[in-house]
Amino acid sequence: MSVQKFSFTKLVLGAVLVLLSLTMFVPIMNLIAKAFSNPSKVHMLHGYDILPKGFSFINFQVVLSNPIVGKALMNSLFITIVGTVFSIFFTTITAYVLTRKNLVGKTPIMIFLIIIMIFEPGIVQEYMVIKDLHLLDNLWAMVLYRTINVFYLIIMMRFIEEIPDSLVEAAKIDGAGHMTVFMRIILPLSRIPLLTIGMFYAVARWNEFFKSSIFLSSRDNTVLQVLLRQFVVEGDTTTLVGAADLMKNNHIAQLDFSSLKAATIVIAMVPILMLYPIILKHYTKGVMEGGVKE
Repeated sequence: MSVQKFSFTKLVLGAVLVLLSLTMFVPIMNLIAKAFSNPSKVHMLHGYDILPKGFSFINFQVVLSNPIVGKALMNSLFITIVGTVFSIFFTTITAYVLTRKNLVGKTPIMIFLIIIMIFEPGIVQEYMVIKDLHLLDNLWAMVLYRTINVFYLIIMMRFIEEIPDSLVEAAKIDGAGHMTVFMRIILPLSRIPLLTIGMFYAVARWNEFFKSSIFLSSRDNTVLQVLLRQFVVEGDTTTLVGAADLMKNNHIAQLDFSSLKAATIVIAMVPILMLYPIILKHYTKGVMEGGVKE
């Protein structure tokens, strides 16, 4: 058993990483503490406190008492889940096609895709396309919007190119077509890259605010990030629907607006944060698990 040597450089590096982690951990925990604090004791919290003062769910009850919040949450989940599934499937199947050696016109196609990646269309052009497709104020506009990211497509192509040709050739000898090869060989052996780009797609779709605020105009089709900005940044107090009754039932004299903001931010953070531990546990497994050795 080899013993790793201790060095001053490793100590300094470890200390820097710990401090860097604290700069992200403490603000998040302070936000959570504020969200769970009793409104009458929130003023006792300092910027470095990570424990709530007088534990209470009243802030979350007030925020979630508005049906618009629940509707926006479900809309965001729908766009994120369905949009991510679409993006993963079409990105992977496009990457499979572009990695075929006998593909005609591969170079011009790649040049075209790279140009699109570098020179993105303007918001006016995108708006006109969505309008012509009759998808304005429709959740499918955000589901179908940028289904394929060229950068993630290139990443997927690199992974697929690493899959041994012998596996594909053996399947073709047995009579498998391209769709069978894609579904039974490419997808199972690309689990790790699929999870990776899937996480990227999911985070991007969940956090999308700007295009959602343009393409979705009605309250019924609003998403959580747009509602979050209206409440936290613009100070829209429509989220306080039913607050008076909740305050009376919980014997609270006055609500703290900053703690309500914190609760709203926590509600927006939790669903996407739950994705990371699910994805990360698969990273230690090999991308070629279940394949044959050459």
